[in-house]
Amino acid sequence: MENLIFSFNVILPIFSLMLMGTFLRKVKLLDKEFLEKANDFAFKVLLPILLFNNIYKSHISEVINIKFILFAVLINFVIVGILFIIVPKLVKENRDRSIIIQGLYRTNFVLFGVPLSSNIFGTSSLGTVTTLTAIIIPLYNFFAVFILDWYSCDKSDYKKTIVSVIKNPLIIGSCMGIIFSLLNIKIPQFAEKTISDIAATATPIALIILGGDIEIKNLGKNMKLLFQVAVGKLLIVPAIVIISAVMFGFRGVELGALFSMAAPSVSVSSYTMALQYECNSELAGQLVFITTLFSPITIFMFIFVLKSVGLF
Repeated sequence: MENLIFSFNVILPIFSLMLMGTFLRKVKLLDKEFLEKANDFAFKVLLPILLFNNIYKSHISEVINIKFILFAVLINFVIVGILFIIVPKLVKENRDRSIIIQGLYRTNFVLFGVPLSSNIFGTSSLGTVTTLTAIIIPLYNFFAVFILDWYSCDKSDYKKTIVSVIKNPLIIGSCMGIIFSLLNIKIPQFAEKTISDIAATATPIALIILGGDIEIKNLGKNMKLLFQVAVGKLLIVPAIVIISAVMFGFRGVELGALFSMAAPSVSVSSYTMALQYECNSELAGQLVFITTLFSPITIFMFIFVLKSVGLF
């Protein structure tokens, strides 16, 4: 019973914020135009400040475990490599292949990583998870650009792509945090307090926006495919990451950070990029919706099992 209550306490705050966003849109306190602007604000301002703040306040030289970082990078390369072989054999349309590969590896790590880790292990875990975020988010972006371009008829300008990735606000916030932390650069107390206050609003606002963005559109025609990808994304891929991590000796905070990387729903950015590359954006949006809807349940199940066997 204690592990059940623990699991509920981890996931319910996150789910409640998403539910609030859905409710506020239902009663028309939030509309599509506001959510688009708020989403842009969260992506360009709030989340980068959150990443900077968490990394800046952590002693990054003490937090970084090279074995841990290498494992996280390599497991993502392995998963994407396997998907690159399997998905084309099962899916005929190129515009669907890129969406499904993205849907299976790319998670809302930046949004769910911090609250999941802090709810499980407390604030002491934030240095580990935000350092991992700083490395994995750029990797996710590079994978996404490569995959979308590979299956696109209209090949992109690689120079523009690289510049776009470098200018990503999440990457800038993470890199600035790493630089300030490693060089032990101190910012004035009033500025640090302001940054902390803004960072504290990032996760609640972003989760409310995500809940407000949830919509059901034409799910029926892709239901079988959506079910298969959702099972892969929410159950199979996290299980592979967790089992592999345990075999390599990771426990506690580090295992929690890897779990927070692999277990969340499909990244909202996958839908945005699908629009830009003229892929099957409808399928991409549906995958975001379905996995966002069911991820609280699967995350709860994983936390309960991992807590029960003593890995958390």
